[in-house]
Amino acid sequence: MAYTDQRFNVNLSILFTELPLLERPAAAAAAGFTAIELWWPWVDAPTPEQAELDALKKAIEDAGVQLVGLNFYAGQLPGPDRGALSVPGEESDKFRANLKVAADFAQSLGCKALNALYGNRVEGVDPAEQDKLALENLVLAAREADRVGAILLIEALNKPESPLCPIVSAPKAIEIVDKVNEATGLGNAKFLMDLYHLSMNGEDLPSVIEQYAAKTGHVQIADNPGRGAPGTGSLPLEELLDQLKKVGYEGWVGLEYKAADAAASFEWLPREARAAR
Repeated sequence: MAYTDQRFNVNLSILFTELPLLERPAAAAAAGFTAIELWWPWVDAPTPEQAELDALKKAIEDAGVQLVGLNFYAGQLPGPDRGALSVPGEESDKFRANLKVAADFAQSLGCKALNALYGNRVEGVDPAEQDKLALENLVLAAREADRVGAILLIEALNKPESPLCPIVSAPKAIEIVDKVNEATGLGNAKFLMDLYHLSMNGEDLPSVIEQYAAKTGHVQIADNPGRGAPGTGSLPLEELLDQLKKVGYEGWVGLEYKAADAAASFEWLPREARAAR
């Protein structure tokens, strides 16, 4: 088994960022990919104008690529924020306002996975209060996702780069997944396993895969150190993805790495392996 066995998609919020948003789907297609994912593209607008949503939808459809993952509103990403749903006040309100908009957009493109980023701890707010708000918002998000036939993803970030985020380990993310599923009874909350973040935390990746593949709804990769393309660091990504496959994971693998020239960064992946099968 090898990379050629995987279903890859390109994250257009971190790759091809040298291009305007509406040109990126076509660039991914030109590089041989047939599937993409996105962070919420409008960092200042949880509820953008319909014309903006329509323009992005058209760009994705015209490029002939499938949207397979979308983040709910998460604040300034990339930037200082790590999500909005546990942050009381305006950010939580924006997250709630975005739920239907993001879910409807996902549904309009047949996207079946929505990622809800937890957010940072806030000074002067009891962490227990933030966690209570987070669970309320994640329940709302799970219901919205379910309404459009999608899963809700909960991602573990990494402590060195996200010191204020409380979800910085696989077990912690799994704990939240279980709580949400218990609260909704829907069973559609799943773990987003980002191998780069988990490796930055120093977690035992083969063990994480062994324990949590069954609860995993989406995988993302970048090499470590550096968060570059596979082969630029020292992570055995091919072996890890083989292991995921062997224990039954059949979902998407999102390429969420940094590259100055996206098109040139895909040399590790044979062109015939880029189109999702």
